[in-house]
Amino acid sequence: MKIIPTPIQSRDNPLLKDLRRLAQDSTAYRKQGRVWLEGDHLCRAALARGLQPAIAVFSEALWPNVPAAWVQGAGRVVVIPRALFADISGLESPAQMGYIMDSPSTPAVLPDAPTVVLDRVQDAGNVGSILRSAAAFGFIQVLALKGTAALWAPKVLRAGMGAHFGLRLIEGLQPEALEALQLPLIVTSSHQGALIQQQTLPWPCAWALGHEGQGVGEAVAAHAALSVRIGQPGGEESLNVAAAAAICLHASAVAAVAAASAT
Repeated sequence: MKIIPTPIQSRDNPLLKDLRRLAQDSTAYRKQGRVWLEGDHLCRAALARGLQPAIAVFSEALWPNVPAAWVQGAGRVVVIPRALFADISGLESPAQMGYIMDSPSTPAVLPDAPTVVLDRVQDAGNVGSILRSAAAFGFIQVLALKGTAALWAPKVLRAGMGAHFGLRLIEGLQPEALEALQLPLIVTSSHQGALIQQQTLPWPCAWALGHEGQGVGEAVAAHAALSVRIGQPGGEESLNVAAAAAICLHASAVAAVAAASAT
């Protein structure tokens, strides 16, 4: 069946006003109950996970060449001039397509799922990168404590590169929520704890990653079963939290493989 899109030409169209907020305001998704995915990579990642857009938005220039798979299942298809796409976009080089998706429902905490805890990690790029590492190394659940960058903000989505759609994401939590976890919690520190390569890491487990300047807070550290540090023979004071996360989560993935091979 041929899909006939709805053309929009006015910058002041109500849908475009809402879309502009979604694209440029990091917490607008909480008010609207929808998230904005800009660019074919994010959109295709959502489709690959079986998700369908509430509204698919394309530039007039791209629309004639849009594959049928990109619009099947969309509740609505909208086409706008390329100049309007540039006006909406939060990117220096605006994409020519995007999806408006209904916000996912907030799941309950799984007590025994491999988990990453974000304790007030504030930089959107860091948060997105950590989500990407979590998905790559077999972690299923991410618990974001209050003070962490909004998980479904546009910048976090772009940095996550589609990892969002393979993770169980829960945000706005207090440290007390960690009491629901029934697996060891490991905290990282620049100067405290044994070197990570000298530890036998448990699996499954939860890793807590803290604020860029302050690290993991006392309320989270109180739940820890193990504290580790990453050796830095080059002499730097500390690692970027996203880089530290990649090292720690990869170490757990190696431990998981070793444990599976031993059984």
